[in-house]
Amino acid sequence: MIAIRKHITLALGYFFLVALLGVVLRLFSFAEVPATFRFLVHTHSHVALLGWVYVAITSLIYIIFLKDAGIDKRYRRIFWFTQISILGMLLSFPFQGYALFSIIFSTLFLIASYFFAWMVLTKTPTEFKSRFSYKCIKASLIYMVISSIGPWALGGIMSTLGSTSIWYKLAIYFYLHFQYNAWFILALCGIIFFIAERKNLNISSSDFNRFYIYINVAIILTFFLSVLWTQPNAIFYNLAGIGAVIQVFAFLKFFSIFKKAGLGKVVASFSKLLLKIAAWVLGVKLIAQLLSALPFFADLAYKTPDFVIGYLHWVFLGLISPFLFALMHHFNLMKVSKIGFWIFFTGFIITELILLYRGLAMWQRWQMPDDIAIYLFAGSCLFPIGIGWILLENLKEKY
Repeated sequence: MIAIRKHITLALGYFFLVALLGVVLRLFSFAEVPATFRFLVHTHSHVALLGWVYVAITSLIYIIFLKDAGIDKRYRRIFWFTQISILGMLLSFPFQGYALFSIIFSTLFLIASYFFAWMVLTKTPTEFKSRFSYKCIKASLIYMVISSIGPWALGGIMSTLGSTSIWYKLAIYFYLHFQYNAWFILALCGIIFFIAERKNLNISSSDFNRFYIYINVAIILTFFLSVLWTQPNAIFYNLAGIGAVIQVFAFLKFFSIFKKAGLGKVVASFSKLLLKIAAWVLGVKLIAQLLSALPFFADLAYKTPDFVIGYLHWVFLGLISPFLFALMHHFNLMKVSKIGFWIFFTGFIITELILLYRGLAMWQRWQMPDDIAIYLFAGSCLFPIGIGWILLENLKEKY
C-alpha cells in the first residue's frame, strides 16, 4: 500500500524549503549573503515546480486513477527515482548553478517524469479512460512532455548561441508556459472533473467538449504571449490575442459547467473557499494575459522585472497552491490549517502589492521608499511561517 499522505507531506516539505529560499533571496537586496544569487534562484524555481507542485499533482493522479491498478511497486520505484533527482538538484544548484551535476539530476528528473506519464497513460484501468477527468489528465501529461523540449534545447542553445541569445529565453518561456498554463492547470481541472464524476454530478458531453476544445486551442495560442517581448511580426500579436480571448471563453465554460452541476454542494466549506480564492486569482490572470497581448503592455512587462516576478508568483502562490490545498483537503490527504493558510495568503497579498507598487514606481518614475526591500523581505517571511504551520500540523497528525 502506497503511503500517499506521506508523499504529500514530503511535497509540503519541499514547499517549506522553497519559501525559506525565497526569504534568503529577498535578503540579497539589503544584506551581504554568502551565496550566489543566480544559483539560489535556479534552486528556488526548480524545487518549487518539481518538488512541491509536481509531487503533489502526481500523488493526486495516482490516488484517483492508479491506487487499485496493481502497480504499487512500479509507482514506488518511479516516485523514489524522482525524489533522488529533486534532492540532487536541491544540493547541486545552490553551489554550481547550471553545471554538470545539476544538469545530470535535471535530466534524471525529466526521464522520471516520462516514466510517470507512460505509467498513467498505459496502466490506468479501462473504466476511467472514457471519463472527462482522464481526458484532461491525459492531455496535461502530454503537455508536460512537450514542455520538456525547452530544457532539452537549452544545452544546444548554450553551446552554440550562448545564454544571451533570445532563443535561450524562449526555451525557458516555452517550458514555463506548458508547465504553468497546460500541465499544472489542466491536470487540476481534470481532478475537479473527477470529483464531480465521483459524486455523480450531471455534466453534458457537449459542454465538456466545448471546454476541452477551447482550452487546448488556448494553450497552444497563448504560448505566443511568451514571444511578444521580441517584438515579432504582427501575426504573432494576433495569434496571442486570439488565444487569450479563447482562454477566457474556456474558463467561463468551465465555471458554467460546475455551477450548473452543483459542485459547491459536494465540496466541504473550507475546500470550497480555497477554490473560490483560486478562481478569483485565475480571473485576474486571464485579464493580465489579455492585456499582455497588446504591444504596449507586452513591452512594459518585459522591461519591468517586478511585473514578471509578480505574475509568476500570482499564478504559483495565488492560484496553483490554494488549488492544491483545496484538493488535498478534499481528499483527506492533508490537514490544511486555517491559521497556517491565512498567514501564507497574507504574505501573498502583501508581497504582490509591494511588487505591483515597485513595478508601477519604476514605470512611472515615482519615488520609492528606501526600505521597500525590507518590507518585501518581511512580507516574504510569512510564507515559511504559514507553510511551516501547515507542515507541523501534518507531521503531528496520525492518519
